[in-house]
Amino acid sequence: MRFTSREQRLFLTQFLLSSISNSPFIAIRINHHASNNNTTMFTGIIEGLGNIVRFDKKTSNRSSAKMKIDMGKLAKDLRVGDSVAINGVCLTASGITKGIVEFEMISETIKKTNLGYLGNGDKVNIERSLKIGDRLEGHFVLGHVDSVGTIVKIEKQPKQVKIWIEIPKQLSRHIIKKGSVTVDGISLTVVGVYKNKFSASIIPHTTKLTNLRYKKTGDKVNIETDILGKYILSGS
Repeated sequence: MRFTSREQRLFLTQFLLSSISNSPFIAIRINHHASNNNTTMFTGIIEGLGNIVRFDKKTSNRSSAKMKIDMGKLAKDLRVGDSVAINGVCLTASGITKGIVEFEMISETIKKTNLGYLGNGDKVNIERSLKIGDRLEGHFVLGHVDSVGTIVKIEKQPKQVKIWIEIPKQLSRHIIKKGSVTVDGISLTVVGVYKNKFSASIIPHTTKLTNLRYKKTGDKVNIETDILGKYILSGS
């Protein structure tokens, strides 16, 4: 069968995602691949919030910035060299003191994500990388942010919050209605699309668990579009 339109190809992507997302075999294969090739996977299901206790943009080594985050219980069993998604950005733990975890960032990370806008006291979304046997509750997330989006509208409704996000025009082709997108590391379903803007609805549980409860119009958020959709579009 040949899929001739972008919508059809991305529909196939979502169908494949829904078919395999709860398969433990898939999770094992992903992590086996990760352990051998230094590739990390996430799901976009936030485990909790971390608090930035120190952010240094001038460092003594070759990194552009260093950030120390109080991860609390989320730092349990974390080791130096492990990967953690901070607001959807895959970073490597370079130091750990009790529940305080240090991360180093290069200039490209600061330039292409919203981490450069952050400072002491800011809350960040935390997700640790997948382990063998973990369930895929969200969708495939690499922690490689495509660009920064801007929240242009927040609609507070009785049982949900609907947000509209403006993104660069070149990313628009990767966003489709009912498709998946990662916003500050959170796996969300696209509700509506209009030109280079899209909307997503946030349930109370997600609002409570993530930093979306602190967001306001004009705030910058990290955007990672669906990896499977990228592969399909790249072959079109």
